[in-house]
Amino acid sequence: MAKQQEDEDLDLGAETGGGSKKKLMIVIAGVTLLLMIGLGVGWFLMDGEEAAVEDVQEEVVEEQLPAIYHPLNPVFVVNLPPGGKAKMLQIGVQVMARDPALVEFIKHNDPMVRHNLLSLFGNQQDAALRDRKGKEKLQAEVFKMINQILKDQKAAGEIEAVFFTSFVMQ
Repeated sequence: MAKQQEDEDLDLGAETGGGSKKKLMIVIAGVTLLLMIGLGVGWFLMDGEEAAVEDVQEEVVEEQLPAIYHPLNPVFVVNLPPGGKAKMLQIGVQVMARDPALVEFIKHNDPMVRHNLLSLFGNQQDAALRDRKGKEKLQAEVFKMINQILKDQKAAGEIEAVFFTSFVMQ
């Protein structure tokens, strides 16, 4: 009897029946099945996401037209305000757009654009235009002014950039 009591005390959870192995196999099969379903759903979602990203990239590539550079000829020549070292400013300007209709609109409204830009250029102080920051500030003002003219005249779109192709102060 003491031997039987000792065997019961040392029982470490080992069962003598075959039901334990059967339960273990069912649990492992269930976990494996859930893992496979999770991987399948993840693969499906990632594949759909990649396809959506590719579709968006294709749309962007298809919609973007090539850049059109339009020079505002002839170059602008203005007298600068008195008091500075330079008396005259000469600037070559080009605008960039992607819509040919917008470039045509700018061509048809060239007198208005030139008038406003001549006024802007003629009010510049030569000291402000001697460094890079001053030229970039003027470039930003030209960009803003042209887009405001386009907006006021109800043009379809805006220019994307303004470039100074020549810049001479004398």
